[in-house]
Amino acid sequence: MVVSVLEEMRIRSLGVIEDAVVEFSPGFTAVTGETGAGKTMVVTSLGLLLGGRADPALVRIGAKQAVVEGRITLAPGDRASVRAEEAGAELDDGALLISRTVSAEGRSRAYVGGRTVPVGLLGELADDLVAVHGQTDQQGLLRPARQREALDRYAGDAVAVPLAKYGSAYRRLRDVAAGLEELTTRARERAQEADLLRFGIDEVAAAEPRSGEDAELAAEAERLGHAEALVSAATLAHAALAGNPEDPEGVEAGTLVAGAQRALDTVSAHDPVLSTLAARLGEIGILLGDVAGELAGYADNLDADPLRLAAVEERRAVLGHLVRKYGAYGEDIDGVLAWAERGAARLDELEGDDERIAELTAERDALRAELSALAQALTDARGEAADRFAAAVTAELAELAMPHARVTVALRQTDAPDPESAIDVGGRAVLFGPTGADEVELLLAPHPGAPARPIAKGASGGELSRVMLAVEVVFAGSDPVPTYLFDEVDAGVGGKAAVEVGRRLARLARTAQVVVVTHLPQVAAFADRQLLVEKTNDGSVTRSGVTVLDGEARVRELSRMLAGLEDSELGRAHAEELLAAAKASR
Repeated sequence: MVVSVLEEMRIRSLGVIEDAVVEFSPGFTAVTGETGAGKTMVVTSLGLLLGGRADPALVRIGAKQAVVEGRITLAPGDRASVRAEEAGAELDDGALLISRTVSAEGRSRAYVGGRTVPVGLLGELADDLVAVHGQTDQQGLLRPARQREALDRYAGDAVAVPLAKYGSAYRRLRDVAAGLEELTTRARERAQEADLLRFGIDEVAAAEPRSGEDAELAAEAERLGHAEALVSAATLAHAALAGNPEDPEGVEAGTLVAGAQRALDTVSAHDPVLSTLAARLGEIGILLGDVAGELAGYADNLDADPLRLAAVEERRAVLGHLVRKYGAYGEDIDGVLAWAERGAARLDELEGDDERIAELTAERDALRAELSALAQALTDARGEAADRFAAAVTAELAELAMPHARVTVALRQTDAPDPESAIDVGGRAVLFGPTGADEVELLLAPHPGAPARPIAKGASGGELSRVMLAVEVVFAGSDPVPTYLFDEVDAGVGGKAAVEVGRRLARLARTAQVVVVTHLPQVAAFADRQLLVEKTNDGSVTRSGVTVLDGEARVRELSRMLAGLEDSELGRAHAEELLAAAKASR
């Protein structure tokens, strides 16, 4: 019993469809129409609702935007319902309304349950609601890589769990191998780097620079270079403050300030203002005395020693050389010290290469052993799933008018020419990749006595379509979604085989909702509801619409599909016979 159902879809201004409502059956809905009538627009519209890429070229010429709206009945509590409610969507009587707009400028917006949502949310919901199977998927399944992916999906957790562990170990092995490659192939460059670092660190250590030393030496050099002028200035300033012994009649600043203080002291008792000023003059006198004393000491201690100046300049030259060589632009000796610290750490790293190589080699060997065990587990799980998958597809082919066909799944590994780049699986050194060591290929023996060959080579066009449909149906049986969309997967099939295809899809529709875009009347006859995509042309604009076919209209369309003529008596009789046979076989 189908719980979640795609009920209807409304399309406006998309491609050749101007305005159409597409109503889907809870069971089997067939979409038919003439070539070029726009059947693919129905699939394209569903793709947009499911989060597909928005192409502004899809917007009908002359329209500002295209709009696709869908109504899906959800079961309370299922994953799609919970995810939609988490995004703030509201259900309408148990139904979820989804909308997608595409502007002519290329902007796209998505709405779920009345709320604007990221387009990515539509893709998340689609994973739990609809599985799309089309000719593109069939062509992809002809490639061994896609066949391996398909088998893994069919196997479920039996492969998914060890594959996740394998993938993690494989990525770590790749990183370890890259590290080893760098250490071993760049050994010469790293040795040269170590030599340069060692030389530089030794050169800095030999100079024994101190933090801020260059600034101190610059100040000292400035002082020693102008020693005579500094002493002369200090002597003159001292004489002005404290007097010159060689000029007993000179008047110094200290004596003048002291005289001014005494003059105020004699009358300060009569006015607080003068008392305050007298105290300040006393402070000035003390300060002048201190400055005079320091000037005298400065002049006595400053030694214009040319040897000391030469030593300072020589030391500055050494430090300047280090700054130019090891400091960045604008840095001082502190930058050189920082470089030496970083260089020492890098040197320790480079000198530890041998130890690091040994560690990485041991880790690489351990990871290869782990990958060997996980690859063996993957091979075993895939082998078990391959047997079940092949049996299921073979059984489906019997239902599709290929009773003697037999499908097998070849599971093989490739021997590695270099054991160093291989892992051990089943006692053999084999090549491996991010998904294990297995190569998967579907083989078909179409009749007894025929050799099993790859399906791309061992089947005719019609047989290939039936094999691919059988594969899709088997996948559908293991896919936890309620709705399946098949887009012309019956291409190349006709006659009795087409009847069996329709019968098989009708049987699938007993447990799931099935939507099929088809050109085969034998398939359409088995549908519970048939939709016609019909093209009209008024001479200037081509339009397509979608209508539900009932009774006489359905017979007429099936007749057209059978004979190319809507009113052909033979075609109508055949169409009625098809409908009756389909109804009887349900």
